Amino acid sequence: MNVRIGYLYPDLMNIYGDRGNVLTLVQRCRWRGIAVEVDELGLGDPVPPGRHDIFFMGGGQDREQVMVCGDLLEVKGEAIKREIDGGAAALVICGAYQLFGRYYRPFEGEELPGIGVFDAHTVAGKKRCIGNVVAKSALGGRSGLLVGFENHSGKTFLGDGCTPLGRVTVGYGNNAEDRTEGAIFKGAVGTYLHGSLLPKNPGIADFLIEKALSRRGHLTSIRRLDDTLELKAQEAAIARARKTH
Repeated sequence: MNVRIGYLYPDLMNIYGDRGNVLTLVQRCRWRGIAVEVDELGLGDPVPPGRHDIFFMGGGQDREQVMVCGDLLEVKGEAIKREIDGGAAALVICGAYQLFGRYYRPFEGEELPGIGVFDAHTVAGKKRCIGNVVAKSALGGRSGLLVGFENHSGKTFLGDGCTPLGRVTVGYGNNAEDRTEGAIFKGAVGTYLHGSLLPKNPGIADFLIEKALSRRGHLTSIRRLDDTLELKAQEAAIARARKTH
């Protein structure tokens, strides 16, 4: 068994430790004896058909988001959508999450079109949403919870074509209005949670790995790991989030 990860724009979209999500996927595969490769896909690099089982893209500043928007639309977007429709998984964080929706509309400047993986759109909000987040989620693993850190002014609203990743109990989430956080469509997960996300939320990591293996025709149920340390880290982060809320 092997898994190939397409790491999108690692030099431009890597804020708040988002690279740690790729490291986590690699390690959790290796612990299970699954061979794993990581291809870094920068500006201008095409997406080879059928090669990648998981795509990852982190968050970035507005300047970098504008830079990668054009490349997604012109070079990679349609190919990524085809791969996800064909069973590939994806994890996209913050600004990447916005660009995987239908559009992002800022206060000033031109609207940034998204590639439409998620039936969602984002508009600039007047209030910046900053702080720790706790959310109930079906992908929360044994705890049923997710924890992370958000820092965004965009307000994302989901359409009928995707479901929330979770329901916020601490923090703001997608838009500080409907208590939703993130989105799921097929094997693609979008979220505002930095931190990085996967070390403290192994349930999402294993969801992505299972989707990747299923794409290659392998069993969809993977061997459970001893997540004692990961869950202790999650518990500590949740306690801190609730204390500072």
